[in-house]
Amino acid sequence: MEFVNSSTPRYDCLLFDLDDTLYPLSSGLSEACTNNIIEFMVEKLGIDEDGVVELNQILYKKYGTSMAGLKAVGYEFDNDEYHSFVHGRLPYENLKPDPVLRNLLLSLPFRKLVFSNGDEVHVTKALKRLGIEDCFERIISFETLNPEINEAEVSLDYSPEIPVICKPSEIAFEKAFDIAQLNPQTTLFFDDSIRNIQTGKAVGLNTVLVGKSEKVEGSDHALESIHNMKDAFPELWTESNNKESERIGYVAAQISIETSVQA
Repeated sequence: MEFVNSSTPRYDCLLFDLDDTLYPLSSGLSEACTNNIIEFMVEKLGIDEDGVVELNQILYKKYGTSMAGLKAVGYEFDNDEYHSFVHGRLPYENLKPDPVLRNLLLSLPFRKLVFSNGDEVHVTKALKRLGIEDCFERIISFETLNPEINEAEVSLDYSPEIPVICKPSEIAFEKAFDIAQLNPQTTLFFDDSIRNIQTGKAVGLNTVLVGKSEKVEGSDHALESIHNMKDAFPELWTESNNKESERIGYVAAQISIETSVQA
């Protein structure tokens, strides 16, 4: 009996954004987060209320996150204080266990990672509320992409060219690839942000825009909800079944060879 592996899976890794991707925009967390950022800018940084909303939008659009923008234009503040103020007061109670998503994730034997601009505490808390914290190999978070910031800020001459590394910059993606040792060509990337999707496509990822029914430039696919994964990508489950069949075939072949030798 001869076993031949005749198929090569198209994907070997699934890379997921967190906010408004693994849970819906309707949860209200994004709106609350924006409000908290604006409050931080006014209360902690002394920015005038009249222009703070417009400034926040400008910084977000130009630098990827409001935090990155504030740092880039010269505002100084403690990262942990910012994250505590912005994320620590979010209505996490709006996130409920999601057994449908959990079953989808657990039924796929591919590498699965979370890639978020959020801090580790926020990402972990959200995943736990959803009941999917054990479904991923690892989390790539703010701290993962910026491990040296807290230590370096102690130095008075600390002045990096890029104060904060985050999506949608190509540097953030390349750093994530290196950290996780993943091949973008065989990775399926899920994100709700069009900018993140477009950068992801530019660096070689296969892209899925979540929360939209139609594709945009840079997206290979579009899903209204992460729950639609199986309908959109039945091949992922077919590949999973093929992997299991190949494993069984390999074991059967080895048994056959061993039996022949013994005979």
